[in-house]
Amino acid sequence: MSLLRIEDLRVTFQTGDGPVNAVNGVSLDINAGETLAIVGESGSGKSQTAFAVMGLLARNGAATGKALWEGEDLLSMPQKELNKIRSREISMIFQDPMTSLNPYMRISDQMTEVLMLHKGLTKSAAVKEAIGLLDAVKIPDAANRIGMYPHEFSGGMRQRIMIAMSLLCSPRLLIADEPTTALDVTVQAQIMELLGEVRKEFGTAVILITHDLGIVAGFCDRTLVMYGGQIMEEGTTENVFAKASHPYTLGLMKAVPRLDRAQDKLDTIAGEPPDMSRLPKGCPFSPRCDRKLDNCMAEKPALVNFADGRRRACHIDWKEFA
Repeated sequence: MSLLRIEDLRVTFQTGDGPVNAVNGVSLDINAGETLAIVGESGSGKSQTAFAVMGLLARNGAATGKALWEGEDLLSMPQKELNKIRSREISMIFQDPMTSLNPYMRISDQMTEVLMLHKGLTKSAAVKEAIGLLDAVKIPDAANRIGMYPHEFSGGMRQRIMIAMSLLCSPRLLIADEPTTALDVTVQAQIMELLGEVRKEFGTAVILITHDLGIVAGFCDRTLVMYGGQIMEEGTTENVFAKASHPYTLGLMKAVPRLDRAQDKLDTIAGEPPDMSRLPKGCPFSPRCDRKLDNCMAEKPALVNFADGRRRACHIDWKEFA
């Protein structure tokens, strides 16, 4: 049985200009110890999918469908029960560690508060365990630096602290939402290496939400591509990268710089991401697709299995991409 199974998830936000459909029928699953990448441009619904599962949608947002955690639906779960899952079973790393950490509290207080509340540890035992986790994520001189405030750490160090905090209750699933945003490439590599070590040491399943395909290739078992709040393609990372079968996935791949390809400029995908309050009737990518068929604008393609472990939503015969 899957650790987490999402079925027909839909997220809608009520705004002054009408409803905005941020997620439109997403279904996916992840198994214990597995790594799954959810990729796509900004506004594709990646983060809102995670927020819906975690019960962290904005007040004007509502989610329907199912998010089954070992058979229990998180979307319909009472808040008290959901809090237990979020504290002990599922944890999340957010995009900006500076806004995720309380700037008025020392790191020691922020970490020990969780351990004392959810594990019932004494203050001294909580401090000792927190230092051990900071050591595990390679914070130098953790025993002395645990008493510092967030602003006294660099961006990369703050992200390491966020990872340590996400591991306080030994979660079985870690959702990392753009964990390398605003970090330089060297620190990005260090953070991804650290997440890989966390996965191996703690046996934690990881959902990596990102728009950076470069960090996906060497880290994730499977890759799911989203656009316009919908899944465009899914498969093993190797297959998606080597044998992309959707025009949008191909466009993303061509936009990535490569050392093995001589080019004067990067390819781009024409047009702009869709207005989520006024999505096209057919395929959401059809206005930007250079291979669209007559029915692409009028008929929404179903997400279907077309090979072992692979899904796609496209009217074009997948064999044309082989």
